[in-house]
Amino acid sequence: MASSSSYNSPCAACKFLRRKCMSGCIFAPYFPPEEPQKFANVHKIFGASNVTKLLNELLPHQREDAVNSLAYEAEARVRDPVYGCVGAISFLQRQVQRLQKELDAANADLIRYACNEIPNAGVSHVVQPSPGARPRALDQFHTSSSTGYYNQHLPAFPMAYPLPWNENSPGNDINEGGGDGNI
Repeated sequence: MASSSSYNSPCAACKFLRRKCMSGCIFAPYFPPEEPQKFANVHKIFGASNVTKLLNELLPHQREDAVNSLAYEAEARVRDPVYGCVGAISFLQRQVQRLQKELDAANADLIRYACNEIPNAGVSHVVQPSPGARPRALDQFHTSSSTGYYNQHLPAFPMAYPLPWNENSPGNDINEGGGDGNI
């Protein structure tokens, strides 16, 4: 970054501190005059003297990262005087945990969906009921939008045997247990 003294405009630090910005000003490359609030926050939290000492102790190629870190921490502390950047980090960690839970739920849904779409591969001894013997109540597993237990927990395999209820029996709602009680 070029020194702001070459533009005859003092850097944000020198302007804030009301001093002349010299050609070797340690603040000039990192606090341009267009960003006065950046230095104001850093000065308010860390103090100009401490920042000067810190920058003088660092190698020139490390200074920009240090100033960016100081500016981030100072802005976070100004916004949240109690927690500062720790509050922002905690918020982001909670957000990551929430998104991880959503991702895990979506992956579980995908696995359930994939298991429901897999045909009976490798199963050769499944006894199939006669045509028309399969109760239509099972169609609710795939077409109903109700929110009962059976509709939320779909079987991972197709049923190869008839269930004890059918749509003509009393209590044909599979969410109620249905049928005449004989299992």
